[in-house]
Amino acid sequence: MATDAEVRRGARVFPIPPPMYYAAGLVAGALLDTAAPLPLGGRPATTVAGLAVIALGAVLAASAVAAVVRHRTTIVPHRRVATLLTEGPYRLSRNPMYAGLAVVYTGVALLIGSWWPLILLPLALTAVQLIAIRPEERYLATRFPTEYAAYRARVRRWL
Repeated sequence: MATDAEVRRGARVFPIPPPMYYAAGLVAGALLDTAAPLPLGGRPATTVAGLAVIALGAVLAASAVAAVVRHRTTIVPHRRVATLLTEGPYRLSRNPMYAGLAVVYTGVALLIGSWWPLILLPLALTAVQLIAIRPEERYLATRFPTEYAAYRARVRRWL
């Protein structure tokens, strides 16, 4: 069980922000594509699809950030959370910001036109899961024990 000081502090997450894990996967995928091309094909349809997917992911992530701001809590994982969000995009996903970024990543991979970023996406998702989501979930379970248990029972982690 966490101490009062741990609950006040926030989740114990690695100091690299989760969007950087997605960026690393995209950059690595683009670099791999220059070394060993693995074209996705389907131009210009993949470009149009990529832009649409990016827009959907951005809307999901932005609506999650807006909910956080509206409820006057924080998006910074290692800071104390004031409120457990369960409305808006948080009805669809316990991690709508991370899910939105994963959707944006997929759209960017379509724009890049390579299979490499898509092949690397599971690595980025695993990093986010292990390094950010798990510590955040432990923190929320300690900070809001009853409410978070009920929330976890009815809302999926991703989508």
